[in-house]
Amino acid sequence: MAKSSGIGMTVTIDDADGTGRAITNDITNITFSTPRGVQDVTGLNSTALERLLLLIDFNCTITCVFNPAAAPSMFAVLSTPADNDTRTVVIVVGGKTMTAVCHMTDVSWSRNADGSFTAQATFVQSSTTAPAWT
Repeated sequence: MAKSSGIGMTVTIDDADGTGRAITNDITNITFSTPRGVQDVTGLNSTALERLLLLIDFNCTITCVFNPAAAPSMFAVLSTPADNDTRTVVIVVGGKTMTAVCHMTDVSWSRNADGSFTAQATFVQSSTTAPAWT
């Protein structure tokens, strides 16, 4: 079985016009998950919890170094929220691709004490299509 690190990871996120932009070079950290809901269906006659798996979700947070250059750059992707801010997030690592259609719900800009200027953006599942590895 081949094992892989996150080296060589590519992250592409749509800009406000729907054009996918590979901004991997500006991203210093990414966290994403695919949690599932659960429903407690334990009957009164049970001695342990019984649960059903429900729908899958996707959420992602990226941290970027400020880069005001022309696209592709983090600024071109994160600085222009749209009214219906739907973005496709594509993460490629180890030859596998995770794709999710998301809303960009928040962008936080931070000038840190050491002088660095960063942004952190949050993306959450927006469509009824389950995120999946391919």
